[in-house]
Amino acid sequence: MRVEIHGHRGARGLWPENTLPGMSRTMELGVHALELDVALTADRRLVLTHDLTVSAVTSADRRPAHPGDPHYPYVGKPINSLTLAQLRTLDVGVRLPRHPNDPFALTQVPMPETRMPTLGAVLGLINAYEADGVRVHVELKSDPTRPHLTSDPQLFTEMVLEELDRHRRLDNAAVLSFDWRIIRHAAELAPGTRRFALIELDTLHWNEGVGDDVPAAARDAGATTLSPEHIMVDETLMAQARAAGLDVAVWTVNDPALAARMLDLGAAGIVTDYPDRMRDLWRERGLELPDPVGPLKPVGV
Repeated sequence: MRVEIHGHRGARGLWPENTLPGMSRTMELGVHALELDVALTADRRLVLTHDLTVSAVTSADRRPAHPGDPHYPYVGKPINSLTLAQLRTLDVGVRLPRHPNDPFALTQVPMPETRMPTLGAVLGLINAYEADGVRVHVELKSDPTRPHLTSDPQLFTEMVLEELDRHRRLDNAAVLSFDWRIIRHAAELAPGTRRFALIELDTLHWNEGVGDDVPAAARDAGATTLSPEHIMVDETLMAQARAAGLDVAVWTVNDPALAARMLDLGAAGIVTDYPDRMRDLWRERGLELPDPVGPLKPVGV
């Protein structure tokens, strides 16, 4: 079984998360899968963002989309209340630490004046790299406890799958969500596309019918892979996942020693902010490394 390195939000520890330059450099470093987050704007565009409101850590206001825009400033506003044009004015290339213990502010290379991309732009970038060996993991941000911030799960799922299909990526992608309504819709609409049921202790209650056997519940919801937070992973969970026929991809693991323990327990994938550290671990263990993708060539070369 191949054991995979999944770049979290691209590679958040190294470059600005959920951005085109971050995705470019992560592919050039070499990962088996690029994980990214998407949400819907007010004008129904799919944009890369981890938060359902504009984050003050990853985004900075620069100017209004038009003079006198009553929605400005945009930081702190719901993503689904803003248009793509408004969101594209934000600088998402510089992490703004709000406390001295933010590890990513210390290791992330700033890329000022980077703009929030659409899912289509990222898929176009991956295709331009001819990165057929890199799988795209799209996490659909959805919170059933905050419906005013969340898009209709069926429509949202349909739009993401349509965009993946438009870029001929359905067979080389995965749909991820903590909201298993999305997993169910994806299973119905695109049964050949991988589906990752994300789990953490704080949000398990979002999903009905989750008892003591979480992997079995995830399988019944349509998942093909279980993706737990690392603090949930133990021999019992791994045994249940094997019995349910699910691979396990563990998030978010940045310490190589912890990653080694997860691999020893049988994890099939490690989701990490630091793919460079995992590549070193893979070398030490003699595991198959993902090939780096060559940089884009200038036109005419």
